[in-house]
Amino acid sequence: MFQPKRPLIIPFARIVASLRASFVVRRYFRDAVKMAKLKISSAAAPSLEDGEPFLSFIVPVYNTKPRYLRDLVESFHLQSNAGAACELILSDDGSTASGTINWLERLKGQAGIRVLRSSENGGIARATNRGVAAARGTWIGLLDHDDALAPYAAALIIDTLQRNADCQFLYTDEIIADGRLRPVDCFLKPAFDPVLLSGVNYINHLSLYRRDRLLEIGGLRSGFEGSQDYDLLLRYTAGLDERTILHLPYPAYLWRRDGASYSARFLKQATEAARKALGEHYGSVQEPASVGEARVADLHRVRFDKAPQEWPLVSVLIPSRDQLALISRTLEGLVTATDYPTLEIIVVDNGSTDQNVLDLYAHHAQTNPRFRVLMQPEPFNFSRSVNRGLEIATGSMILLLNNDVEITHPDWLTEMVSCMAYSHAGVVGARLLYPDMRLQHAGVIVGFSHLAGHWFVGEHADHPGPMGRLRVRQRFSAVTGACMLISRPCLRAVGTFDEEAFAIAYNDIDYCLRALEAGYQVIWTPFATLIHHESASRGSDVAPDKIERFRREQATLQKRHKTDVFEDRAINPWFSKDRSNPVISKLTELPDAR
Repeated sequence: MFQPKRPLIIPFARIVASLRASFVVRRYFRDAVKMAKLKISSAAAPSLEDGEPFLSFIVPVYNTKPRYLRDLVESFHLQSNAGAACELILSDDGSTASGTINWLERLKGQAGIRVLRSSENGGIARATNRGVAAARGTWIGLLDHDDALAPYAAALIIDTLQRNADCQFLYTDEIIADGRLRPVDCFLKPAFDPVLLSGVNYINHLSLYRRDRLLEIGGLRSGFEGSQDYDLLLRYTAGLDERTILHLPYPAYLWRRDGASYSARFLKQATEAARKALGEHYGSVQEPASVGEARVADLHRVRFDKAPQEWPLVSVLIPSRDQLALISRTLEGLVTATDYPTLEIIVVDNGSTDQNVLDLYAHHAQTNPRFRVLMQPEPFNFSRSVNRGLEIATGSMILLLNNDVEITHPDWLTEMVSCMAYSHAGVVGARLLYPDMRLQHAGVIVGFSHLAGHWFVGEHADHPGPMGRLRVRQRFSAVTGACMLISRPCLRAVGTFDEEAFAIAYNDIDYCLRALEAGYQVIWTPFATLIHHESASRGSDVAPDKIERFRREQATLQKRHKTDVFEDRAINPWFSKDRSNPVISKLTELPDAR
């Protein structure tokens, strides 16, 4: 039997104890491993009816450094409670380095490990497909030759898959390690989000595929070097019921970042390959969709606005009263600074008395046949104002827009309407900045402070967020009503805003959550950016005369939507919920797959 030159536990003891790694990341990894150990120790060993492996790990190998192979093999041997339920297949792609060849020869005949050799170098896709074809497992896990498995990864994965018989795809969180496998960062991922996946391969490692489906779609494709895994993810998940795609919030994978990988050395080619894959996914091989850069050059933006189309009429509803400087700037932005071709503008005014404002309305009514004002003197009720506007709106999409929003880029609304091209999209929100260029709205996380809160509020406009998420489109459970686009089908399914329970606050959160319940998705885009002079027209919700109403609306939101226990799929369970800029928190038990 193979005997390593050093104790098997050393690589992971080194990982946990590294002084160079972030204390928070080390603590998180240590706690997660301890919880996994407890969970696995109380679970029954995987049952195999036919004696064949349940899970096959495939590793394409080419001139791999011996110490990398040693770490990988040791991490496989450390997979507690997995036993004969998994196998490791090393598919050599014509290696010429003597150190690699000698190591592979030493591994032959080891229990649970198989080595496939090729006389020529055919590329990572061909080497991986060779391993998949030879695999005996029902499930396939793809590993890079310079990475490693975390302790208990295989056992947790097998346990999760056997508990979820309908699962078609599973992915885990991961540790980012240096060249010596010492943790330096981690990727804490959200639940499955195809919109986010259209901008960044946030799934990455570790991904688990059903072997039969892998074979059915042809495995990995050549011609996507550096992003062949991205291309595979898009093709594999296409058409799957999202309920069969699970995320396991456990750092099962150790991703070694030493700058030696193809994608690191050839970032431009990898980026081009990713956009080629996205173009085919959202278009076809013959007519790919246009894909450009996101808010950073190596992430992606599918350009739905580049396809020939007739743009639908958008009804813009603006609740307002007096405040000449605000409403004039907003209307001017819609009329002269917005390039969207078909707009109707409806101002729902609850009692302006400023003659200058009334004259402004008259001017727009004379110059724009699609401008109307609904005037009804009454106490301000945002939901009632929206519902009044909805009664006369004729657009196939409705845009709620605060009168304190400043338009700075002409294509903002075209981008928001374009996002309705995503499957089941019903609500779209924009990126809003304070006048000093700090983030005011980059999506809402339901459950923050037992209610709901804006993500990364107050951070600089260029703040990337975890995994660069604030630079690409994605789903959220809610977005702010200060700039919210709603499709007509979603509006018919969800109904009007709740005037009684949410007159001022949380009406947007309530509406978005009702949209989710009706089967529609809420999307946020950073490519529609506006300035929000928040609460400039009506003041703060925490003023003494408003605090009682505000607290009542908070209580109603919590009771109706159980926000005190809400597990938002847009955020990883390991993130804290007591602040806008979340940190890794301590948990009492390992989260289940979701």
